[in-house]
Amino acid sequence: MTTVLLVHTVPLWRASLASLLGAGQGIEVRTADRGAIRSALAGTGPDVLLTDLDCPDALDVLEEVRSLAGPHGRRCPLAVLTCSDRPRGLRRAYEAGARGYIDKYRPVNDLSEVMHKLADGGRHIDESLAFSLLQVADMPLSPRELGVLALAEGGETVSGIAQRLHLTPGTVRNYLAAAIRKSGARNRVDAIRRAKEAGWI
Repeated sequence: MTTVLLVHTVPLWRASLASLLGAGQGIEVRTADRGAIRSALAGTGPDVLLTDLDCPDALDVLEEVRSLAGPHGRRCPLAVLTCSDRPRGLRRAYEAGARGYIDKYRPVNDLSEVMHKLADGGRHIDESLAFSLLQVADMPLSPRELGVLALAEGGETVSGIAQRLHLTPGTVRNYLAAAIRKSGARNRVDAIRRAKEAGWI
């Protein structure tokens, strides 16, 4: 029996996914909302932790999962449901140590096999996601640099970005300078253009 912890912040979607997963042979499904992950992983925790990168708080969920990784933290593999046009989410999942990347447009008939494979220590990457994952694995910008660049692309000023992210303007300028340097751009506008062309933002 493989126990899957499904983390999703939308109750209806969570119940639907749990029902779909629970129909698979040898699968037991537990569910959790954001903020309940640590307690759900305690004791005899699940064999696989699964989350959906389209759920509203997906990036926060990944950050929480990432913070629990380590010798005394999460022991079960992380799997994500996503699609190829979610580079930022893929990058965060990659940094959180995800071992399973499942395309939401794939057939569902072998989903339980994927869960068993991950529980047994394997990895799974749907072919449709492989190229996007290679791109994000090679992406030079950190999540914070990407976030600052994305806000700049949306027209925010340095002071506006600093206020939204609870940073000092000097720190925001440092992140922007790092993003420009790492992307090989000439200036902020060029860095935004390159990031958009690469699908990073």
